[in-house]
Order: sequence, then C-alpha cells, then structure tokens
Amino acid sequence: MTGAPASAAGGTGATPVRGGKLGAAAVNQASLWNIANLLTMARLVLVPGFVVLLLHDGGYDPAWRSIAWAAFAVAMITDVFDGHLARKYDLVTDFGKIADPIADKAIMGAALICLSYLGDLPWWVTGVILFRELGITVLRFWVIRHGVIPASRGGKMKTLAQGTAVGMYVLALTGPLATMRFWVMAVAVVLTVVTGLDYVRQAVVLRRQGRAEEKTAAAQEAAENAEAALESAKGEGQTPFSRRTGTAGAVSEGLSGAEQASGRRGAAEQASGNRGAAEAER
Repeated sequence: MTGAPASAAGGTGATPVRGGKLGAAAVNQASLWNIANLLTMARLVLVPGFVVLLLHDGGYDPAWRSIAWAAFAVAMITDVFDGHLARKYDLVTDFGKIADPIADKAIMGAALICLSYLGDLPWWVTGVILFRELGITVLRFWVIRHGVIPASRGGKMKTLAQGTAVGMYVLALTGPLATMRFWVMAVAVVLTVVTGLDYVRQAVVLRRQGRAEEKTAAAQEAAENAEAALESAKGEGQTPFSRRTGTAGAVSEGLSGAEQASGRRGAAEQASGNRGAAEAER
C-alpha cells in the first residue's frame, strides 16, 4: 500500500497528478467490491440455483428440497448481514441501493411462484405478497422527491414471518409441522397486508407534507422577490407609485406650458392686427 504512493511521488510534477487521478479511480472502483455488495451479488446468483434445486426431479424429492431450503436460508442470512455491514462500516453504494431490494424480491418471488406452481401454496397468497412488495416499491419512488419512507418494525416482522413461512413450505414437511407452516404463512399474509396499508398511509402523509412545504417555499420566494423589487425602487429614490405620479405631473406641466405658449401667440397676433387697423385708419 505504501510503495505505490512513494514511487508516484518520485516522478516529475505531472506524474503525481496523473497518478492521483488513477488512484482515485481505483479507490472508487474498489468500493464497488466491498463485502456488503459481494453478499448481495451472491444472493442474486443464488436465485436461479435455488429455482433449479427446488424444481429438480419434479419438485417432490425431499433431499433436493432440503438442499433448496439451505440455499434459501443462505440467501435470507445474507440479506440480514449485507445491510448491517453496509451501514456499520459505511459501505453504502449506489449499486447496493439498487441491487439489494432487487435481490430480496427476486429470491422471495422465485420461491413463492415455484411453490404455487408445484401446488404447495395457493396462487392468491403469492399474488397478495408479490402485489404488496411491488406496490410498495412503486410507492417509494412516487414519494421519493418528498422524502424516504423508513422501514418500520412491522415491516421487519413481516420479512421475518415471510422468510420463515416460505422456508417451511420449501421443506417437505408432514404432520404437525405441515399444519404449523400454514398458520405461520397466515400470520405472514396478515402482516403483509397490514404493513402495506401502513406504508400507503405514510406515503400519502409524506406527499401531502411535501406539497405543503413546496407551496410555502414558493409563497416565501414570491414575497422575497416583491420585497427585493421594493427595496430596489427605494434605492433609486422613487417608489413605483411616485414614478407614475411624477410622469403624470411632467405630462401635465408640458400641456400647461403648451397652452400658455399658444395664448401668448394669440395675443401677439391680436396686437399685430390692431396695429394694422390703426395704420389703415391713418
């Protein structure tokens, strides 16, 4: 690590500048390959592998479904750790912001669709969960200009319930465990709907507050512009009203002067006429 800067510093004046730019580019490139992003990429890679394992041999081999469950469990664990590592060690990147929710929804959506395809899970359950997940994603983008909807405790409970329920359905369970997974999935569906409605409420409130703040800012800006125009007029010694009245006074004075000049010309002409008449009499 220390050898590269030393060698770069030993060059000419132009060399360190070029080396500095290349070094900065290398650091930015390396930041993409941090541990949090690697875990997210691993989760994305696990999605097609999980689907193959779950559907292998018709999807009813307990051994293959156990392996598929292991892949699903690894994906869920990486989902917990990548976000924690990114926040704790300041490893948040634009790639991670986009790829992490995609990976989450990809593994969960793949599991739900495969389970419904195999007949283990009703399609309406898959539809409710996927509609909620996609709808909340669209909702976040709808209000992103006004703010970010934070993840609630109910949302985290929903994620845990969904992961647990789907994991139990991936395994080939029988007897009481098969009955238990039904109720776990029921809890997951209820939390999915309730937290989804809560996110909608938060989005509406956030958008309403954002629009109110925009109107307030616009009114304040208009008031500041009007005040600045008034100050500018005062700085020139006249208000807009005085300018108008001054202009009207100048016009009135001009008209009065013209009338007086016209009267003087008339009097001069009358005097000239009187002199002409007197000379004619003489």
